[in-house]
Amino acid sequence: MEKNWVKIYASSNFYQSEMVKQALAGNHIETVLLNKQDSSHKSFGDIEVYVHQSDFSDAIEILILNQINT
Repeated sequence: MEKNWVKIYASSNFYQSEMVKQALAGNHIETVLLNKQDSSHKSFGDIEVYVHQSDFSDAIEILILNQINT
């Protein structure tokens, strides 16, 4: 992954991470999902949501306003 990306959210539930991604995308913040779950046992590892460093404070504000726990 390129530099200047910051992890803003992680969950073992894919759908929760995807909802965070969509909430941020709806506010014109580019996101990247990084799936670090084990391929054979989905209970190990997380799906992480990354935003560009310049969008970090806006992304945190959106998570707080939407009551998404980081």
